[in-house]
Amino acid sequence: MPIDRKRINGPEETVPYNLYTKLNTKSLLQEFDELFCDGKRADNRAPLEHRKIFLKTGVVSQAKGSAYIELGKTKVIVSVFDPREIPNRTDYSLKGEIYCEFNCTKRRLHQQDAEEKQYSAIMKQALESTVCRHEFPNFQVDIYALVLHNDGSPLSAAITAAGVALSHAGVPMYDLIVSATLGIQHNVKFLDPSNTEQRLCDVSISSDGKEDSHGIIVISMLHTHEQISQFYQVGNISLEDITESVKVLETACKDIVPLVQKHLVKHILKTIKNNEDYVILVSS
Repeated sequence: MPIDRKRINGPEETVPYNLYTKLNTKSLLQEFDELFCDGKRADNRAPLEHRKIFLKTGVVSQAKGSAYIELGKTKVIVSVFDPREIPNRTDYSLKGEIYCEFNCTKRRLHQQDAEEKQYSAIMKQALESTVCRHEFPNFQVDIYALVLHNDGSPLSAAITAAGVALSHAGVPMYDLIVSATLGIQHNVKFLDPSNTEQRLCDVSISSDGKEDSHGIIVISMLHTHEQISQFYQVGNISLEDITESVKVLETACKDIVPLVQKHLVKHILKTIKNNEDYVILVSS
């Protein structure tokens, strides 16, 4: 039978979720206590400690620029292609456009789901403020992010890698862009949360019936200008917690920038050396 791509079919028989509310709350509280014990997380990180980052450029030979990033077990590849004319556009645009597509390998169909479409829109919003779109009028730059393995914070990893890939492709930019994620649950802030931590931060697990602050915050920053180009938040978070979280995320973004700068300088020096070797070889 043909696949219905317009809806996700549910089970034939369902059970009211309120029958399991108390059981789920108890199990989630137990999972949180096991996850955060004695001030340490499951991977022995402090609450505001970021995972180690690995970056590499030039991983996709067919693309104009590409970058590969690892945040712990989270692995993302971003590809940037040459500008092309904006499709299905009749009038002339003085500013170029950016097309972003966020995909996960776990999807068996090529069609994006709601979450992937939302992440694609957030990526576009974050990157539009750093790219000099007036440099390529009436043209479009395509950016594709592929999550090879998701262990938390895939969106911030994709945005950071996209900034590196744009630099590698030689796309004119105003500034470097980096991104970071923070989760909140039970008055505890988890910087760069893992997949399990992110899942726990999405729901309220308070046992006394009160609605504690819980949720996920993602920001993207332009380093030199010290401007927030994108802010994304889900969950129920108080204004005080949002203010404190933004300060933590700004500090985390500033800590990521030296790594990105070091990697780009290393890539440029390697390119210059290869060109010099090629000139010597040709002249000899």
